[in-house]
Amino acid sequence: MFALFSSARKMVAGTAIALSVLGLAACDTVNLPSRGQRIDTDKPVPVALLVPGGSGQGGDAILARDLENAARLAMADLSGARIELRVYNTAGNPARAAQVAQTAVEEGAKIILGPVYAQAANAAGLAVASKNVNVLSFSNNSEIAGGNVFILGQTFDSTARRLARFAVRQGRDDIMVIHGQNLAGEVGRTAIERAVTSSGGRVVGVGSYEFSQNGVVQAAPRLSAAARENGAEALFLTADSAGALPLVTQLLRENGMGSNVTQYIGLTRWDIPPATVALPGVQGGWFALPDPDLSARYKARFQSVYGHAPHPISGLAYDGIAAIGALVRQGKANALTAAGLTQGAGFVGVNGVFRLHNDGTNERGLAVAQIRDNQVYVIDPAPRRFGGAGF
Repeated sequence: MFALFSSARKMVAGTAIALSVLGLAACDTVNLPSRGQRIDTDKPVPVALLVPGGSGQGGDAILARDLENAARLAMADLSGARIELRVYNTAGNPARAAQVAQTAVEEGAKIILGPVYAQAANAAGLAVASKNVNVLSFSNNSEIAGGNVFILGQTFDSTARRLARFAVRQGRDDIMVIHGQNLAGEVGRTAIERAVTSSGGRVVGVGSYEFSQNGVVQAAPRLSAAARENGAEALFLTADSAGALPLVTQLLRENGMGSNVTQYIGLTRWDIPPATVALPGVQGGWFALPDPDLSARYKARFQSVYGHAPHPISGLAYDGIAAIGALVRQGKANALTAAGLTQGAGFVGVNGVFRLHNDGTNERGLAVAQIRDNQVYVIDPAPRRFGGAGF
């Protein structure tokens, strides 16, 4: 277990960059309902898909391939909407992303789908902001959202809200936040604090650990003592399975914070990789995930068409095309403006229902799952539609 934490440190650091590159200059955040290109729905609508191909990295090549495959799968499912997909490689590079975004708009693109990485998405958005073209990025970094940039990735805020609301409904009102002293941990902590407060719960404590094996070992007794002293009914953790999750959950329990004392809640997916669900420390824990039924159907369909399992985030490309297609099918010239993209009813994709907010962030309909006996059980299904300001 110690080796797992150590070997994963570089992986987690890389994930944190994609998750939230703080300090980026966000796009112009003036909210103009009319921003975005007007379209002629009697003709195929040109859509630019920006993927990370061309970087020389095998992972980027696979991701680029599957994003395009997912987009074309979505196009095949469209009814009453015609889209002309044009694919551009960004090499995962911000400067290249800005260049190809400009080229795509010059060649007639009415909206941009992608890129993946936060810096590249931010650069693409800035590059075409003066052209009044919206960007639907695959990033989950809320720091770059705003102006003409919308993010499709599942955000910490969306996940934290779903779990906090559920926890409060279950009577787990007093919640302690435990986070790593790294970028992802700090961003996750802030999201959890906001979510708990807005859901009617109370943040009774915030504890952290140095992001290292020794840091977790040293912090566990202190964190457990603070949780007992604060009367925490739930511990909301930012750790993921590639990093501190195995060790921190084990040591907290060994220091007297077992499942009979407090409820563990995870901000990240506790079922990825699948072996995570067999960890002793996560038994009984709650986490959120996209609609399992819809996700399973997508994976099976993708496998049958392309002969291999889809990349985990490829479904975002399907969702983007599904949203664009649904709007184009309405036959309105302003379908791809901010007013159209942020319609309250939202959209249905392979990850479930989702909707975009005028500040560029999103809300996704997520299920709440619990790990019991090394298995994942959905204990609160994902909503299939939105109602009012929330679910």
